[in-house]
Amino acid sequence: MDIRSQTPPLFPPPVFDDAFRAAFDELLIWRRDVRRFKRDPVAAGEIEVLLAAAHHAPSVGNSQPWRFVLVESPARRGLVRADFERCNAEALAGYAGERAQRYASLKLAGLDNAPVQLAIFADLETPQGHGLGRRTMPETMEYSAVGAVILLWLAARAAGIGVGWLSILDPVAIGHALETPDNWRLIAYLCIGYPADPSDVPELERAGWKERADWRDLLIKR
Repeated sequence: MDIRSQTPPLFPPPVFDDAFRAAFDELLIWRRDVRRFKRDPVAAGEIEVLLAAAHHAPSVGNSQPWRFVLVESPARRGLVRADFERCNAEALAGYAGERAQRYASLKLAGLDNAPVQLAIFADLETPQGHGLGRRTMPETMEYSAVGAVILLWLAARAAGIGVGWLSILDPVAIGHALETPDNWRLIAYLCIGYPADPSDVPELERAGWKERADWRDLLIKR
């Protein structure tokens, strides 16, 4: 018998009761991609709490590749907005007819009102973790950083803070605008603040762009 199975843990693991699990389900449902923010500043210390939560994310080989960049300079925010406008115009040009009109009507960014803008990168060449688990699936570095984004998002929602993930950007251009190392890859550009109209329904679903599929239709068994 493995000796570890006979050794009680130093700290008993927590028991998550039915009430906690129900509240957690509500948290998942209310985690929304927010584009409409109040201009109120985020309470002092809250961003640090969210970053600490993100740092609890799992990572391949314990590489912890996430890198956080708080974008506070008006000039750099202006560069990000200019890149969004260019990329958004290109995306709009890819649609036609009614779909183009509907795309043009969508609220796709919270850059104007969100008090906090945070870029999350993955350091693809970090020596942390000594390359463990990355030989056959090197993309797990980026996946690890995505995990950090999700934990931050959930922690934010639990604190009443909204997060919007802005993906209509050129990752290389944003890296240049923020003067990050070449081996850092942009994973997420987040707008963070208090939501102006919190809802448990995705904004794109409310706008009639696309409804959420039933998860059962996405499951196969082998």
